[in-house]
Amino acid sequence: MWVITASGEKPGFPRFKSRKRSPLRFRVDGAIRVEHDRIRLPRIGWLRLKERGYIPTDAHILSATVSERAGRWFVSVQVREEVEVRPATGEPLGVDLGVRAMAVLSDGRRFEAPRPLEKARRKLRRLQRQLARRKRGGRNYEKTRRKLARLYHRLYNVRQDALHKATAAIVARTKPDGERPREIVIEDLNVGGMLKNRRLARAISDVGFYEFRRQLTYKAAWSGSQLRVADRFFPSSKTCHRCGAIHEGLRPSDREWTCPHCGAVLDRDLNAAINLRNLSGTAGSAGTGGAAPNACGEAVRPATTPAASTKQEPGRSSP
Repeated sequence: MWVITASGEKPGFPRFKSRKRSPLRFRVDGAIRVEHDRIRLPRIGWLRLKERGYIPTDAHILSATVSERAGRWFVSVQVREEVEVRPATGEPLGVDLGVRAMAVLSDGRRFEAPRPLEKARRKLRRLQRQLARRKRGGRNYEKTRRKLARLYHRLYNVRQDALHKATAAIVARTKPDGERPREIVIEDLNVGGMLKNRRLARAISDVGFYEFRRQLTYKAAWSGSQLRVADRFFPSSKTCHRCGAIHEGLRPSDREWTCPHCGAVLDRDLNAAINLRNLSGTAGSAGTGGAAPNACGEAVRPATTPAASTKQEPGRSSP
């Protein structure tokens, strides 16, 4: 007799974990000790660390998780540490996300998107073609699979590195000699709907809008800044930040446009970032900076395809 689940599907036979399809990961707790270049795990002993100086040595360690990615082993340590968060007092900051530039700030700073997937498409196609021709289970199949996994992991690292550096620099200072921004305003992008556009889906996925907002959320909370999310249909690109007029005829391909009312020549992305900054302290936007920091977020040290704009604005059927 079959038992029908809530989703209407018949449950199959149990599928147990396997080394081939299940992630290699385990968690340990107990007597964990961390030094500058090594870590001691229970029942395993001392292990050398290739990357040094990242794990805190003076914090109270709760547990450690060991995982494998593309043939490399990583350890993440959960610690308990009291950190004093002081409210930021700097000028508000508007952040406009896009495909050409990953982020454009209202103070003029730009963070270019590395676009690792676009640059590695040729190599990816070649490895995927080789893998399809290999005999599953053979040595050559396993060699090609590992090459493909390492390439995907490298693309992930390049994207994460750019996102961490950009978000850390945004919450750090408004200017090199300024204060941390007291409020950061971003747009509420409909990423799921934007990915349905087949011409922009790959470029949008290559930037990582969701991950950008996730990192900015917990880093703003750590730095004492308030994160405010503007309304999804706020016409940030179409509105002139000088006179407030809305240019309804603005096309996605127009990177610069002239205001028909005051004659100002506006950069599309910078104008949108300034309009978002001007929303600071006004009603009609939801603040999220008071939420607790994401426990899955990492603290990093800040470092100093042509496509259409990806905003959701009134009068546009596609992003």
